[in-house]
Amino acid sequence: MKRPLLGLIFGFILTLQAFAQEEYYFPGEKFDPAIPSPSQFLGYPIGDWHTRYDLIVKYFEKLDQLSETAQLQTIGYTHEHRPKVILTIASAKNMGNLEQIRQKQLQLADPSQPKPAIADMPSIIHLGYGVHGNEPSSAEAAMLTAYWLMASQSDLAKNLRENSVVHIDPTLNPDGRDRHSLWANSNKGFPPVADPLDREHNEAWPNGRTNHYWFDLNRDWLPLAHPESKVKVEWYHQWYPNVTTDFHEMGTNSTYFFEPTKPYGSENPVVPRKNYDDINPRFAKYFAKYMDEIGSLYWTKEVFDNSYPGYGSTYPDIHGGLGLVFETASSRGHVQSSQRGDITFAFTIRNHVVNSLATMEAALDNREYMHEYLREFFQTAVAEGAKDPAKNYIFGDEFDESRNRLFVQFLLDHQIKVYENTADLTASGQSFKKGKSWVVPTNQPQYRMVRTMFEYVKEFADSVFYDASAWTMAAAYGMPFSAAPTVKTGSQISEVKAPVFSFPEGKAYAYLIDWSDYYAPKMLFDLQKAGIHVESVHRPFSSQTQDGKVDFPAGTLMIPMGFQKLKAEEVSAKIKELAAKNAQKVYAVQTGLNLSGIDLGSNLVSAVQQPKVIMMVGLGINATEAGEIWNLLDQHFGMPITKVNMEQFGRVNLHQYNTLILPSGNYNSLSEGQVNHLKDWVNRGGTIISMKSASLWLNQKGITKEEAVKLEKEEQEPAALPFSVRNDFEGAKEVGGSIYLAEMDLTHPIAYGYHRKNLPVYRNTDIFIKPSADKYLTPIKYTSNPHLGGYISKTNLEKLKQSAGVVISPAGQGRVVHFFDSPNFRGTWYGTNKLFLNAIFHGDNMD
Repeated sequence: MKRPLLGLIFGFILTLQAFAQEEYYFPGEKFDPAIPSPSQFLGYPIGDWHTRYDLIVKYFEKLDQLSETAQLQTIGYTHEHRPKVILTIASAKNMGNLEQIRQKQLQLADPSQPKPAIADMPSIIHLGYGVHGNEPSSAEAAMLTAYWLMASQSDLAKNLRENSVVHIDPTLNPDGRDRHSLWANSNKGFPPVADPLDREHNEAWPNGRTNHYWFDLNRDWLPLAHPESKVKVEWYHQWYPNVTTDFHEMGTNSTYFFEPTKPYGSENPVVPRKNYDDINPRFAKYFAKYMDEIGSLYWTKEVFDNSYPGYGSTYPDIHGGLGLVFETASSRGHVQSSQRGDITFAFTIRNHVVNSLATMEAALDNREYMHEYLREFFQTAVAEGAKDPAKNYIFGDEFDESRNRLFVQFLLDHQIKVYENTADLTASGQSFKKGKSWVVPTNQPQYRMVRTMFEYVKEFADSVFYDASAWTMAAAYGMPFSAAPTVKTGSQISEVKAPVFSFPEGKAYAYLIDWSDYYAPKMLFDLQKAGIHVESVHRPFSSQTQDGKVDFPAGTLMIPMGFQKLKAEEVSAKIKELAAKNAQKVYAVQTGLNLSGIDLGSNLVSAVQQPKVIMMVGLGINATEAGEIWNLLDQHFGMPITKVNMEQFGRVNLHQYNTLILPSGNYNSLSEGQVNHLKDWVNRGGTIISMKSASLWLNQKGITKEEAVKLEKEEQEPAALPFSVRNDFEGAKEVGGSIYLAEMDLTHPIAYGYHRKNLPVYRNTDIFIKPSADKYLTPIKYTSNPHLGGYISKTNLEKLKQSAGVVISPAGQGRVVHFFDSPNFRGTWYGTNKLFLNAIFHGDNMD
């Protein structure tokens, strides 16, 4: 009889201890003892440690097991196979009717459906946390908020459970969070060290902000380049929450930020003014009240960008909800000194907890108002779309099946209605073929997202941008597109399927594969990996194939059957298998004598080098750019790439590789001997692919000799300006991210696979380099009127007009391919990826 009694006493003590541990976050609150607090479950007070993601998930699983008011679902997995979870909390009654509630919310967001009675509809609240892995306080706040919402006996908590459905995402970036948590926990001192110079507060490269591929997922709600964002946006469109939060951390010496953001200058052009002028100020009063109660300092309106659609706080604004960004001063560890004294991890967590509660209270008080706004948002979208003079956008690339497919799927992922084009037509001087082009009408609920995909914006209320100032996604995909007011549409597209091509039967002299398709490089690498010898034809030609006469462009792959180590039947079988896998059309020819152009045995046909690629990474290197390259080769093309840290470069024998990639960064830590090794390697035939500032370093070391653009007459700056305008004046000089029209030399190998000489490119650097002194080695430069979208100063635009986008610098028997744009930006510039792939596969033919 003693054991059960002791057990009860021990459990009671633990419960009291748990309540005491949470008292800092919820002073005076009473909780249901049947629900364990996070501290009780984890065995330590929240704020003492950075909680591993698997433990956060286990705590949510426990809440799901203990109460019918909670439901945990896994919506997907990260690159490192951590589960992406959503914890839904509501009353038992609402949980029992969850699907009906969801369907009503979708009905409310669809103007073509009868408007449901909103008086009895619960508020749909989405609390999103932790998109940046090294901003860890919000995921801890997610556990505390879930506990409070389920266990608190307060009137507010009871009211929320009865009249809202709250979805909690503890972190959008589990991989980055665990990378940071390991760092912070393993470098924690006993007692903790508040000195900002301590190792705990200074993570190793690339730090925990980003995901597995070093991408900032707070930029990925629009591009959807990663599984974390794809499943999150798919989930979002199943609910259309009325309110969505996005919790962050900022500098230790700051205080706390909540919206409104900077008026006009940081606002998205497609979002209704009501969002900024009415709804944001309504909610801000709640945040101020809660922060005043705990005495925390805060600020609003000064900075923080709300314009880029890919933010977790902006995407909801373009979907009839309210997206809210919060930023707290960061301890960047467990405790760190600041201008106001020591900032503790618990302090940063509490700031986010109180604003989580404030958000829920504001959403509840404005429940019917936000439901009305959701309906109004999509009604006005349809009405505005019906008046848009464009009426429709038509798009499609007749030469690239895969890129078309990727873009159509991308539009569908954002719930944009897409239709078949039923006839060949010309719009704005561009030809669009039936069966290879599609139509997006403006008269649809997602009209504002349609604008996001197809509009170029050049005029802004401000000239300083926290992030990108242009995001026209049709340009990112390299899609020919145009407004088409009179086009007739066919069936609506509901799914996208890869084409199925028949494989030529019988014996072949050679096989041919057009290089125009986006996945042709993947096909090539797969063939090389399988031991099949592949060559490239460097001039256009026509051949007699199983489909009759076919015109082939320069860059076409040729597989000569007489030069294979494998048996002919094995080669044919492998090509057939890989063609099906990569959705590639394969042509067979019975002779090397072509109908026109060069023949297949010409000296203008050469073997394609199998890539052996090494890339510099580590301290001083732009991790985002390096991650874009790693992700491109790894995820899109299945190509392994050796990533070597700067400090390990002395161990590298470059002669084991044929291509070296230098992302933007600082390379001054390389010794004279290492630089000499690099020079020797490139002079013996190696290819360097150099990005932006890396090219400046190569110039400094005498490996290349390119020149910067200098205007004959620079714009004169004022001799003196007020100190208060310094940030704005200097910030306006930057090229933060905008879109330009480039002109390609289609005969150069860098342009293999392209059929139009003009191409939209993305630039986010103010490095302006002159065209090469060699008139043949500037394959990409800008048109006379290049500015398509985004902000650029007049001085920088003049420099750009005189600049090169890509320059080839011969170096002995080798060469450097300089990129001054961003061909792999955010994993979504499909239109320029092939430029980069061409540098890898065809670099030895570029000079």
